[in-house]
Amino acid sequence: MTKSLFLSNILLAVVWLFATGTLTEENFVFGFLISFGILWIITVNRKDNKYFTILPNVVLFLFYILWKIVLANLQTVKESLYSKSKLSPAIIKFPLEAESNLEITFLANLICLTPGTMVLDVSDDKKVMYVHVIHCEDNKSFIQGVKKDFEKRLLELMR
Repeated sequence: MTKSLFLSNILLAVVWLFATGTLTEENFVFGFLISFGILWIITVNRKDNKYFTILPNVVLFLFYILWKIVLANLQTVKESLYSKSKLSPAIIKFPLEAESNLEITFLANLICLTPGTMVLDVSDDKKVMYVHVIHCEDNKSFIQGVKKDFEKRLLELMR
């Protein structure tokens, strides 16, 4: 049901593009939002359908990730102004709640997107990820931050 609603949403957005005669990305997004609203109005069991909850959650997640990337960039600029003696790089052993290869891959990419961090390796049993951080004052606070900010939100979307 979710796939058919998504395809219907895209089809209605394309119909909107051709009806208005303006083939731009902004017009497609606008048509997508209008068609989402139309589908929301005409669908009988909205609460039973995941489509109307997962799509807004994905959009909010993307905006949240963009915000975290901006904050991480500002923090990296601030840290680059430190003298090298004030930086404290670390390799952190990050325990994983993610189980599948897809979940681990998405989490690793989210971690690598933020400046100053890089995923080095994942253990063979997929229980631990090793992350290099350019400036880490407290390992536990870094682990808690990544678990709360990225892993928990990502797993809520994927499961």
